[in-house]
Amino acid sequence: MKILRTLPLMFALLTSGNVYAQDEWQTEGVVEGNLPASWQTLKAQMHYPDSWLSGNFKDFHEWQAHSRQLFRSALLTPNATIPFSPHSIAKEDRGSYTAEKLSLNITDDNRISALLLMPKTPGPHPAIVLLHDHGSKFDIGKEKLIRPWGNAEQLASAQAWADKFFSGKFIGDELASRGYAVIAIDSPGWGDRGPMVYEQQQALASNYFNLGRSLAGEVAYEDMRTVDFIAAHAGVDSKRVGVLGFSMGGFRAWQLAALSEKVAATAVISWFGTYNGLMQPGNNVLRGQSAFYMLHPGMPAHLDIPDIASIAAPKPMLIFSGGKDKLFPAEAVKDAFDKMHRVWSSQQADDKLVTKSWPELGHVFYQEQQNEVFPWLDRWLKP
Repeated sequence: MKILRTLPLMFALLTSGNVYAQDEWQTEGVVEGNLPASWQTLKAQMHYPDSWLSGNFKDFHEWQAHSRQLFRSALLTPNATIPFSPHSIAKEDRGSYTAEKLSLNITDDNRISALLLMPKTPGPHPAIVLLHDHGSKFDIGKEKLIRPWGNAEQLASAQAWADKFFSGKFIGDELASRGYAVIAIDSPGWGDRGPMVYEQQQALASNYFNLGRSLAGEVAYEDMRTVDFIAAHAGVDSKRVGVLGFSMGGFRAWQLAALSEKVAATAVISWFGTYNGLMQPGNNVLRGQSAFYMLHPGMPAHLDIPDIASIAAPKPMLIFSGGKDKLFPAEAVKDAFDKMHRVWSSQQADDKLVTKSWPELGHVFYQEQQNEVFPWLDRWLKP
């Protein structure tokens, strides 16, 4: 009796067109990295038929509308029907701008808090929706990006995070001082909507599925609603709303640009690659838990990561990756960048796409990167 004990042999048989004989079978169902034993053959079937680069579409705008609707449906989240009804909780004067904590109906089911920074100069102002990272640090979310007040312990936690990843800067406050209206919310589990612990994430995601919803979809739709809210603000120019995110926030940034036509420019820091490059033994996305915040059911059968981000083309997008970022292998990032440039070039808009790998940096958004991102945002969002 011949038993297939190794994945390479099984893969060779399957890809050569052979099938198992009656006396052959798998002897393991799960292999390294919590992957199914058939993961290589499953990956080989991922041809991304709904990609613009597939050649299956002739009109870019028709493809864009089709893919955006496909992605929106995957969120498993209904459209909100009730008004935001914002209410001010607390304010602080910060010189050239004000900081405000407010509550609002982000969906029909969730009323949450947000931090809003507004310049004192006459508007309407350009705006930035800031999207916080994961980092397995749940006590703060929006406060990772906008300096909190009124809570010494929270401020100390937020400052330590800024020191570690942002060269000591609060990104939102830096942008507000440059004349932007800035808003940030907590995703489920962070800040005022937490804190939870790492091991709870998988159960939370499964319970969303039990309720007919999706954790990743909830996050994405709430981000869409945040854009809607700030775009409708009396002090904001609705045509000049940008998004910026770091790490998981970077993932949220490019997906938000794909989902919302109201996003005028997008900056993605430290979250990009291809499914082929990331779905490798040892990669962080194979661990489950935090990955559920970024898993939309069925989407990888239709579109690769850069395909989804490309729904935003030909609008301006900037994507930075650290050469020493262990979460995103260089080859996966390069392949994704190449796909993106092919799409923007197809629309004669390659000058609107900036991709860059920083060889000496890891998973960070340091001062030297900020010094390039902020002027880039100014170029596209300021008159």
